[in-house]
Amino acid sequence: MDTRIRKWDYFHILDSALLVVSELVTNASRQTPHEEIRLQLSRDAYGVIIAVWDAAHELPQAKPMTELTLDDLDLSEEAFDDNGGWGLHIVRTLSATCGVIGDPAGGKWVWARIRP
Repeated sequence: MDTRIRKWDYFHILDSALLVVSELVTNASRQTPHEEIRLQLSRDAYGVIIAVWDAAHELPQAKPMTELTLDDLDLSEEAFDDNGGWGLHIVRTLSATCGVIGDPAGGKWVWARIRP
């Protein structure tokens, strides 16, 4: 992915694209652990499209928006991984648009478009 974005001369969106990929792949792997997931990267006149497929039919759900402070987070070792769930908000912030498309063959594609 890094190579393709550099080839397209979109260096300035590389960090955002990598973060979006990370969030979408993480969500897909949590939805369908030990199952196949697919990553597709393409571009058109409106930007770079990042899409991740997983076999689950459940739509991704973002946590309700709320203003957080450090006091709201449980920073204990036992709860280290329990403070997540903000990935879709990150994807929405970094993307011009994003969404979910059901795949007729099964599963779904979660996608985001980043404008260069």
